[in-house]
This record gives sequence, structure tokens and C-alpha cells, in this order.
Amino acid sequence: MVIAIGFEGSANKLGIGIVKDGEVLSNCRRTYITPPGEGFLPKETAIHHRQNVLKVLREAIDKSGIKVSDIDVVCYTKGPGMGAPLATVAIVARTVAQIWNKPLLGVNHCIGHIEMGRLITGAKNPIVLYVSGGNTQVIAYSKKDTAYSLSNDPSPGYNIEQLAKKGEKYVSLPYCVKGMDVSFSGILSYMEEKIESLLREGYTEADLCYSLQETVFAMLVETTERALAHCESTEVLIVGGVGCNERLQAMMHQMCLERDAKLFATDERFCIDNGVMIAHAGAEMFNSGTKMKWEDCFITQRYRTDDVETTWRED
Repeated sequence: MVIAIGFEGSANKLGIGIVKDGEVLSNCRRTYITPPGEGFLPKETAIHHRQNVLKVLREAIDKSGIKVSDIDVVCYTKGPGMGAPLATVAIVARTVAQIWNKPLLGVNHCIGHIEMGRLITGAKNPIVLYVSGGNTQVIAYSKKDTAYSLSNDPSPGYNIEQLAKKGEKYVSLPYCVKGMDVSFSGILSYMEEKIESLLREGYTEADLCYSLQETVFAMLVETTERALAHCESTEVLIVGGVGCNERLQAMMHQMCLERDAKLFATDERFCIDNGVMIAHAGAEMFNSGTKMKWEDCFITQRYRTDDVETTWRED
């Protein structure tokens, strides 16, 4: 039996969660929300995390029903992500690990999403579409290698999704897929340049959100379908903050039906960045014998998914 606590702070979500042998004991989170039309910057995001991390830590421990002495390993997001927020949360994780005299493990953020998705859905060896605001990948396991002025509350992606449900007229947008590579650059710029003329032509903001979703999601479904065929897989798992989008799940489900494959997805509790995914992935690492020296417990903004040796998987 392993009890792990996980600290996540790679972007604007601050999360701390505790797991016990795959059972979620607590999953606490705070989100740094900026004014409409504005993104979040590293310095301000780090300040938010610093101001809230001890409150979230106390909440996570209280909700879990365990004592600090019960914790076996402290886990934190090592990367990828924004430098200042990563460092802020990692310092807290490193400090409590020393105070509590617990081992410390740095976890790859992307691996955390994947392993949380596999745990919650029961997917065995899926093609993974990891899709979020800052990091989108199509991933397959291989022998242990692996701007509208919309409100930012609770998140821009969620608000786009809700508005897109009301859209009816499709606007043709740039669509760039080359093999397994997709490029989203230019799509928002195109819409910003055309928005006044489109509105005059009778298109609504809902239509524009609808068109944006349909175009981007079609690109993601196409590349995922290509990976599914190449790897001869029968499972697709969607993870990442955008992974809880209902339209994306519906489009991917239709593709899977046509290929006799099965789709796995979760809701916002586990798709959106959270501490539980870091705790669970860290627990898997800890169970498989992974250890880290204190001098190796740093952060790195560029931590590739395929830099992680998945020692806990045997399939």
C-alpha cells in the first residue's frame, strides 16, 4: 500500500491531491483567472500559487482523512510548464518532503495526465491524444520509451465550448496537417482579421466558436486516426485540459466507431491539471523502484514525454 501526495503548478492551475493505491482521497485545486481576453503570465501566476499553496495543502490533507505520517512519497511536477509557477510549487514540495522526512519524486506533467486517464477509464494500452492549451501530442507507448474577449472564468476553452453549441454557420479556416504534425498557427489571427466582415455577413460569435472547434478538432481526429492505424491499436484515450470537451469526445467517438476502436475519456475533475495525477504517476514510479537524489529534484520547462522510462509498465 502506497500513499502519495502530488503537487501540480505548471500553469494557472494549482493542484494538490492524495492517492492511496489508485484510490483518490482528495483532489483540491485553485485556478488563477485573468481578465477577459488576457492570458496568464509567469510572474503573476507564481504569485497566485505562492499565496494559495499552503491553504490548498491543508485542505488536501484534511479532506483525505490521513495523517502526514501516513504519506509514503511526495511528488511534484518537474515539467514541462512555465518556469516561475513550476519552481514555486516545487519549492513547497521539496520543503515539506524534508520537514516530513519523505522521499521526493519529480513527475513529468504529460505522464501524469496519461496515467491518471488510464487509471480512471481502465484503458490498457491506448493511443493517447493529449490536448491542452500549451501542449498537444499524439502518444503511443513503445516498450518503456515513451483570442476572443471571452471570460477566463472558469477557463477560455470551456466558454468557447458552451458558445460553440449555439453556432450553426461554419466559417472555413486554415487547416494544416502534415503526416502526424499539426499547425494551429494563423487560425486565431485569421479570425481576428476577418471578424468584423464576418459579423457584418451575419455570422455570430457562436458561429465563430463553432467553426474554431470543428476545424481544430478535425485536425486532431485526423492525426489520432492515423496513429491508431499505424500502431494497430483498438483504444484511444483523450487527456489534457481540452480533453473534457464534449464535442471533441463526440468526434473522436465517431472515428473510433468507424475503426472498431473504443474511446476512453474523463471529465474536468481529472482532465484539467490536478495534483492527483502527479500523485498517482509518482506512486507508480515509487512502486516500481524509482528514486531521485535531492540534487536531481529540480524543474525543467522542457521535459519531453519520451524522456521518461516507464518502469511501472510491463505490457
